[in-house]
Amino acid sequence: MLRRELFNEDHEAFRSMVRRFIGNEIAPHHAAWEEAGIVPSELWLKAGAAGMLCCTVPERYGGVGADYLFDVVVFEEMARSGFTGPGFMIHCDLVATYIATFGTEAQRRQWLPKMVSGEAIGSLAMTEPHAGSDLKAIRTKAVRDNGDGDYVISGQKVFISNGQLCDVIVLATKTDSAAGAKGVTLFLVDASLPGVRRGKNLSKLGMKAQDTSELFFDEVRVPASAMLGEEGKGFELMMTKLAQERLAQAIRSATVAETVIEWTVDYTSQRKAFGKTIGDFQNTQFKLAELKTEAVVGRQFVDRCIAAFMKGELDAIDAAMAKMWLTNMHCRVVDECLQLFGGWGYMWEYPIARAYADARIVKIAGGSIEVMKHIIGRQMFAHLKPA
Repeated sequence: MLRRELFNEDHEAFRSMVRRFIGNEIAPHHAAWEEAGIVPSELWLKAGAAGMLCCTVPERYGGVGADYLFDVVVFEEMARSGFTGPGFMIHCDLVATYIATFGTEAQRRQWLPKMVSGEAIGSLAMTEPHAGSDLKAIRTKAVRDNGDGDYVISGQKVFISNGQLCDVIVLATKTDSAAGAKGVTLFLVDASLPGVRRGKNLSKLGMKAQDTSELFFDEVRVPASAMLGEEGKGFELMMTKLAQERLAQAIRSATVAETVIEWTVDYTSQRKAFGKTIGDFQNTQFKLAELKTEAVVGRQFVDRCIAAFMKGELDAIDAAMAKMWLTNMHCRVVDECLQLFGGWGYMWEYPIARAYADARIVKIAGGSIEVMKHIIGRQMFAHLKPA
């Protein structure tokens, strides 16, 4: 088999620690968290103490300044475990990255040390009931109060991961409703401010332990210093980080596909029917051979994208292709593998059933499959358009 060449001994030692943490601190409790629909905030403090949060944050902001591969290890091991409750990916790969990249020195010093320690949990609030992938269509408004220069924010967000737990929100608003994309501005909003209201914790098909919420902003007053980047530049900032978000989705999907195939090989090698194991049947071997090959191809593509990202060379098209292909493959592998578990695959006590329920969102979150196709197709035909 082709070997992965991205990781060194330090990464693998860290991986072993992450696996122990998951086994000790998450595995015994995750079923209860699924019933509750939320992970306790204490877990974030434990993950912070273990060094698992925001690994790339520089030392001057409380982090260790590690390379991106340490974050990748956390994402992969969480995906491998099948425990989807802790929203570490949103917290680390998006919110902390936005603050570290676009934040002022004061904003970085205010939030990043707390995010590294797990004292502050981050959330990204962009989607609205009528605006998902079309971020230009958001209606949440931030209006400047000329009396003191503050901004007053009003609006609603939905499907917000970490919405019940979050302490800091990267919030997309409109500061100019008539300017389209150029009217979008980002703010860092302290979730404890008056007027920030959490709606119900939404009941979902999968990822049942991860809190996903409606958020309401009822004339929330924030200082101008809470603006993230420049006024009217929010859409541009979001676009610059979409490749990283989609890469993280592809990383998760590659790992889940590999893991589910391993579960299925183990199960079919033990389960018997008609006097032999399910794994002895040619149909089983052929099906798993196909899925294994797709998983290996996907892994090589993802690793190549990770390497390109670390060199600053991963563009939006490559990220869209990775997100599209890997998430489609992820869902197909889980579906085909569940079939080989038979009736037991439909039982919630089996990890394959939870993986099946959890998988469906990956073709929607971070940009739907249809949006990915549009991005790729538009680039393919761009050179044919008249200047």
